[in-house]
Amino acid sequence: MRLPLPILFKSALGALFLLLATMVMAQDVTFPRDELSIRTAGGKTYQFSVELAVTDAQRSQGLMFRKTMPPDHGMLFDFGEARPVAMWMENTILPLDMLFIQSDGTISHIRENAVPYARDVIDSRGPVKFVLELNAGRTKSLGIKVGDKVISRRVGNR
Repeated sequence: MRLPLPILFKSALGALFLLLATMVMAQDVTFPRDELSIRTAGGKTYQFSVELAVTDAQRSQGLMFRKTMPPDHGMLFDFGEARPVAMWMENTILPLDMLFIQSDGTISHIRENAVPYARDVIDSRGPVKFVLELNAGRTKSLGIKVGDKVISRRVGNR
């Protein structure tokens, strides 16, 4: 079945409008920065500069549409209280490692190499207060594992 040209044009125009509106909204969200470190069970400490996603708008935006991120950078999502969290990668270009973090800074679950643009739900597997997103492969290359500690002013253990 073929759609008449005016309907196709209106559909394409509507899709373009939604895409542009999403991109404009994405540019309006700004993120404060902070420093954090991860201390491994083996005694190594790694420093990261992170953007903070603490408001609903910041958490909704996250790292969507970003094309690059330096290896020692990331984004820390603060949910304000410990609760089950579900994330996904829609509109996220970068493959990411997601570290699910309890209130005391303990890493309780890691999802390595989350696939860009995927709509699959990435579950925290229990209550967490924070999620740290890093470039995919960083947790493995640094030897970061479940049980390691995230230390920062935001987490409240520095």
